[in-house]
Amino acid sequence: MPILNKDMILCISLAARPSNIGTRFHNYLYDELQLNYVYKAFAPADIKAAVMGIRGLPIRGAAVSMPFKEVVIPLVDRMDPSAQAIDSVNTIVNDDGVLTAYNTDYLAIARLLHDHAVPAESTFLLRGSGGMAKAVAAALRDAGFTQGCIVARNEGAGRALAEQYGFRWQADVGPSTADLLINVTPLGMSGADQDVQSFEDGTIAAAQVVFDVVALPSETPLIKAARAAGKPVITGAEVIAIQAEEQFVLYTGVRPTAEQVRAASEFSRS
Repeated sequence: MPILNKDMILCISLAARPSNIGTRFHNYLYDELQLNYVYKAFAPADIKAAVMGIRGLPIRGAAVSMPFKEVVIPLVDRMDPSAQAIDSVNTIVNDDGVLTAYNTDYLAIARLLHDHAVPAESTFLLRGSGGMAKAVAAALRDAGFTQGCIVARNEGAGRALAEQYGFRWQADVGPSTADLLINVTPLGMSGADQDVQSFEDGTIAAAQVVFDVVALPSETPLIKAARAAGKPVITGAEVIAIQAEEQFVLYTGVRPTAEQVRAASEFSRS
């Protein structure tokens, strides 16, 4: 990393519980590409004041995490279609005082569905109803998927998400099966639920592709079970790498190579 200097460009993240993943990912690439940037995570006590600070300092860009993804919408000047599609923001870019909101989670999901050649005719079970579930549901709809079900115990949130994007809702997986299984819950994430497999073995056996957005660890119980069953998988590590890559491009105008992104992603999770 270059020595701090007056011309260094600052990018930040805003989250209630910041992690080091974004900080390590972006600073690794700034160093690798010899860019005069630095990235720092913050847990703002006043989100409105924090966004005003982006405009006023000026800060080039900010990653936005829960619980601020919707709160910041009235604080920005423009909404990119990626953010408009789901009324949720995970990236703010400052162009001479004009703040534009993006959602690179949505962009990452759309790119992964395309890159893994998941057929739009596939049936799917999407487990979860939070902000990331909205990004996944919107990307599925926009990619032409029509035969899907939102699985969520919270009936209000689950039904609302399903109705918004034209899918069905049910409270539990039960005996249901589908071509594509997607976990967008904390099940399998490091912490209290790290040993919980979000879909049962029988459901996995009937699937064609298994997708888990959990990034820490990337080898969740669901992904391990899917690999053991010989199923193609899409991991949360892929999601977080692509969404961070797209943020990096928005901030710097530089597109790193695939190898540089892989190295930064591995470094960020080490």
